[in-house]
Amino acid sequence: MNLPRFVRVEQTFPDRSIKDIRGHIRRELNKSDMATRVPKGARIAIGVGSRGIANLATIVKSVVDFWKEAGAHPFLIPAMGSHGAATPEGQADVLAHYGIHEATMGAPVVSALEVVPLGATPEGIDVFIDKAAHESDGIFLVPRIKWHTDFDASIESGLFKMMAIGLGKFAGAQRYHTVAYRIGLEKMVRSVGSKVFGSGRVLGGLAIQEGAHHETAGLTAVSSSGGLDQMIAHEERLLAEVKSWMPRLPADEIDILIVDEIGKDISGAGMDTKVINRNVYGQSNPWPQLPFVHRVYARALSEHTYHSGVGVGMADVVHDHLVNNIDWNPTYINSLTASTPAAIKTPIHFPSDRKALEAIAPTVGKLDLSTVTYCRIRNTLELVHVEVSENLIDKLATNAKVVSEPYEVEFDSAGDLMQSDRHELAGYEGDEEPALKRF
Repeated sequence: MNLPRFVRVEQTFPDRSIKDIRGHIRRELNKSDMATRVPKGARIAIGVGSRGIANLATIVKSVVDFWKEAGAHPFLIPAMGSHGAATPEGQADVLAHYGIHEATMGAPVVSALEVVPLGATPEGIDVFIDKAAHESDGIFLVPRIKWHTDFDASIESGLFKMMAIGLGKFAGAQRYHTVAYRIGLEKMVRSVGSKVFGSGRVLGGLAIQEGAHHETAGLTAVSSSGGLDQMIAHEERLLAEVKSWMPRLPADEIDILIVDEIGKDISGAGMDTKVINRNVYGQSNPWPQLPFVHRVYARALSEHTYHSGVGVGMADVVHDHLVNNIDWNPTYINSLTASTPAAIKTPIHFPSDRKALEAIAPTVGKLDLSTVTYCRIRNTLELVHVEVSENLIDKLATNAKVVSEPYEVEFDSAGDLMQSDRHELAGYEGDEEPALKRF
């Protein structure tokens, strides 16, 4: 194995973090009209999704407290489509892993799959809504506004997607994704979300935005009282803003991208497609404005992905222990519901990092394997501290700086990579080497 030496690199992105999350939410919600539109004692359904959103428990607890102080009786519903293996227990467990359950939130979690039909959209899409939410006095959503992994549009992941797929539960998610395969996800989300909006149940929500550090960068109250068009326009503005904050890999072309972990808690697609420049339908480098990545090597599943292997099919090669850790039941359910079977195809896999890298390095078109370039990231959410091969230094982006001396890549006795803790890299001056450990 003729690996070049590596260096640690720190990318500089603006820190947009909100310092006082609770106070910010209180001010946002107090200046909105949502609490004045329901009577005292109203039952408010708070929809919460399944992503690994920064500070999610703090955000949700602040929303619960706001509604309690307004004299309402809030309860939480998992707004997740087919996640959590499409079971009530699984979806409640997803929230519990984020610290969201009755004991911490002070509000019950009502997790069920029963839905109520709302009729059809002009395109003929039958629309459903969570029964408990429909029977409440008002629905309040807590989504993250973010680019979607499957398509580019002015509305992607956010309020309207949660109104559609999240509130539609498993029954709705199956139907909507089937239709979206033909008409496109954006048109489906707009159409179904608008139908749910028309039910009159949705009060609005708290739109979460995250910056390049995976920090809470925006918390905006969005009310439905201004009408459908105004709510759509508000979400479009928030998405355009957060897209301008999108982090990138540190070079415009990378031969081999090593991804330490993938998972549903990291991205709906396991890996953020707009970081690795892959899509869930099997295409490599579909977005010309993004860095060109020749090969993706995925090493493991994240701790909080419930053994879901969604996204494994976007890698070119994976570690055996990643494949062996997959629970194919939730993986099949989520991928087939989303009509993305290519995203769970099993790539070639090897029993060690060394064997995987030895196998994939000759496939990038370079006879001299010492010139193959590498970038290693923990996951597609964490792009501030990364590792790159020494031969990539002169191609780094202007916002990336080297923060260590070059070092030899080390493998343990099993042939797996050793690494230093990237969270300790900030301020590293090169005069001492952080302790190595197995990932």
